[in-house]
Amino acid sequence: MSLASRERAALSDEVLRVGPDHPTLCAGWTTRDLLAHLLVRERQPLAAPGILIKAFAGVTERAMDEYRSMRWEDAVAMFRGGPHSWSPMRFERVDAAANGVEFFVHHEDVRRGEPGWEPRPADPERDNELWAGARRIGMLLRRSPVGVVLERPTGERQVVKTGAGVVTVVGEPGEILLFAFGRDAVRVEVQGEPDDVAAFRAAPRGV
Repeated sequence: MSLASRERAALSDEVLRVGPDHPTLCAGWTTRDLLAHLLVRERQPLAAPGILIKAFAGVTERAMDEYRSMRWEDAVAMFRGGPHSWSPMRFERVDAAANGVEFFVHHEDVRRGEPGWEPRPADPERDNELWAGARRIGMLLRRSPVGVVLERPTGERQVVKTGAGVVTVVGEPGEILLFAFGRDAVRVEVQGEPDDVAAFRAAPRGV
């Protein structure tokens, strides 16, 4: 079973457990909003561009409203069942590429929406997949004014950006991935000269 499949099932279980009004790490969004976002993303491709392009945000928001109005258990069951039969995401390789990181991040958005969260226990298979994802998504840190290196506890490193100064973001792959996406409820250490670290932390992260 792929990371995407595992995370879809686990995320479905989690949102069903906590209910539709649970806070998430996505500013202003409850679990109802987050689930509506995921359903639009994979079931309404004509409305999905507004997720990233502000000019189409109204179209996306109206599509999300349709899912927000659904009975909660039905909306969760729809997400758990996956996209339409005609969607390219029905192919395992496409699903794995498009959804593995996405579902992991949003699963953690729900898990870490309130104080008291703890990272999930290490899972070598999952963490290796997330490390590959972190290396690809490291581009989300390239707005840093200094060089950036990612490093996991095993010692594996990935240069994201070169520069006059350099910082090293150290943590488990999932933590680095969440950090790159702009989440602050993470456990990473940023190492480097104090001025470089301050400049890096002041730079925007995420999409």
